[in-house]
Amino acid sequence: MTTLPPRKRGRPARTDAGPGPGARDRILSAARAEFAARGYDKTSIRGIAKAASVDPALVHHYFGTKEQVFEAAIEVSFEPALAVPDVLAQGPEGVGERLARHFFGVWENPATRAPLLAVIRSALTYEAAAAVLRGVVLRRLLERVAGELEVPEPKFRAELAASQMVGVAILRYGIKVEPLATVDVEEIIAMVAPTLQRYLTEH
Repeated sequence: MTTLPPRKRGRPARTDAGPGPGARDRILSAARAEFAARGYDKTSIRGIAKAASVDPALVHHYFGTKEQVFEAAIEVSFEPALAVPDVLAQGPEGVGERLARHFFGVWENPATRAPLLAVIRSALTYEAAAAVLRGVVLRRLLERVAGELEVPEPKFRAELAASQMVGVAILRYGIKVEPLATVDVEEIIAMVAPTLQRYLTEH
């Protein structure tokens, strides 16, 4: 009888890293669903692995720690919003309306709204989640937005614009304060756009 050598511990090798093609995407999809359903604190690597039908070691292999899985999930969730710098690059005239229309368009879509709400709720409750979200928002969004602005204190202006939009989003889609929660989105855009225009262009 042949005795098999003991299996080495640690990350799986590339050749036996997963049960098949698409394992990484499957894990990421499961992570987004788990964070959305359970929040940051109650989501575990083991739970993500179970939802993706893989070994927990495979989750570590692709993403590392829970914080790194969360960051990857955030970046996927924020992907539609990351087109904001392209909106600003079209020039200063009408940028407030374009930005408001793009941002609230992402939130009006239930498919993109759900993961964004889950991310923000986790960040408001757990500092570890907030730290990851700050890193993603600063690195991938606000710094790029500030790079397009030709005004004094561009980073501060970008943060003010973000606070205006995120504040409205939390009240409308998260807490559902009336009448903000049910008013037509065009009315919101009309009210918010001039403020964004001032933040982003006024010297």
